[in-house]
Amino acid sequence: MQTQDTGQPAEDLSETVCRVCGRDDGSLLRDPHGVPQYVICDCCGIESGLGDDHLSKVRETRGYWVSQGAPWDVPKNRPAGWDVLEQLSAVPAEWR
Repeated sequence: MQTQDTGQPAEDLSETVCRVCGRDDGSLLRDPHGVPQYVICDCCGIESGLGDDHLSKVRETRGYWVSQGAPWDVPKNRPAGWDVLEQLSAVPAEWR
């Protein structure tokens, strides 16, 4: 019996939530195959695929960002009433 390769992954590995800060603006950070799209987060400034692929590095980057006061990389995109703790709660469990 042959199986047909459709080019689609068996599991959708897409990600839209920043591993460092939890921001989800709908941008595709990783495609369905899990390949980083090298998108820069307008909140914490991390680029998907560069420095966000190891848990220890993600935690280090998050800690530094928070210790600096959680500044926005693109301040004009900061929503009114933004709450850093609420946003951090959206960080995927495997990246906490």
